[in-house]
Amino acid sequence: MSRPLPSVFDQALASAVRAPSPHNTQPWRFAVRPDTVEVWLDRERVLAVADPAGREARLACGAAAFNLQICLRANGFATLVRMLPDPAEPALAVTVRLDGNQKSTAAERRLAEAVFRRHTNRRPLLDKAVPPAARVALKAAALDEGGQLEFLDASGRYTPVASLVRQAEALQAEDPEFRRETAFWTQRDASSPDGVPKTASGPPPRGHGVVSLRASHENRDLPEREYEREPLLGVLLTRDHGPYAEVRAGMAMQRVLLTATAEGLATSFLSQPFETPRTREALAALFAGLGQPHTLLRIGYGYPARLTARRPVEDVLTRHGDVNA
Repeated sequence: MSRPLPSVFDQALASAVRAPSPHNTQPWRFAVRPDTVEVWLDRERVLAVADPAGREARLACGAAAFNLQICLRANGFATLVRMLPDPAEPALAVTVRLDGNQKSTAAERRLAEAVFRRHTNRRPLLDKAVPPAARVALKAAALDEGGQLEFLDASGRYTPVASLVRQAEALQAEDPEFRRETAFWTQRDASSPDGVPKTASGPPPRGHGVVSLRASHENRDLPEREYEREPLLGVLLTRDHGPYAEVRAGMAMQRVLLTATAEGLATSFLSQPFETPRTREALAALFAGLGQPHTLLRIGYGYPARLTARRPVEDVLTRHGDVNA
């Protein structure tokens, strides 16, 4: 009979699966070995049309690894994190190894507590500016994980980025394969352990803002609502490119999202321009010289929204040998 997982790994894995992923596909698997947890990319859950190269899926695996790490550290364990540690196993995204004990910091405990409150908020945001102190905290969070967060309202990139969001949405609306894939993962029943349930979608917008809720995430059972005209947009970048950078960006993204949650902010993703080749290339060109853009965040103060479900940890877990922690 296999030994039950010790509580420290129970908590860490429960935190890991709360990470965000495109359409809540949850493209990860975990393996527990003595003193180590591995985060693997689950290729069967990579979006074949929207994310054929697995870029967004690797972001999700990096986010899951960050949740795992921050929970362990908040519980008094030092950790060693390695991204893409084995060239022969490109699906092995991250290993998190226990490295003795440490005294947790208030910041680590604050982020670990935010894991189970963070969610993607697709509803309208309040007409309330994000204060400078919160912006500084979000930028520092990205830097702590080797990323860079740029707010677009302070540059000339806001309008062209918003235009690319609309352009990508139009291209996707004309693509029957994209529509079929999106339809499969959205408008799910509230009891679904994956995908985006209708209850987590936002109301249809009344009028058109600078950026809009993607049509597949509208809950037409709700009355139309006014959305904010010009939400605060932030793009997360890294200086490097490729799979390693994507995993690192996922870890930086998750620290930013948890910091936003701890600051009382709502966040959601504008993934459209990353999911069509034409707009992805145009977006990269806009930030040439600054870094590689990985994700675009909508940030502000929002109305309450429901958490989406996750698959049970045991459904995504493989155990190897005895666990010593």
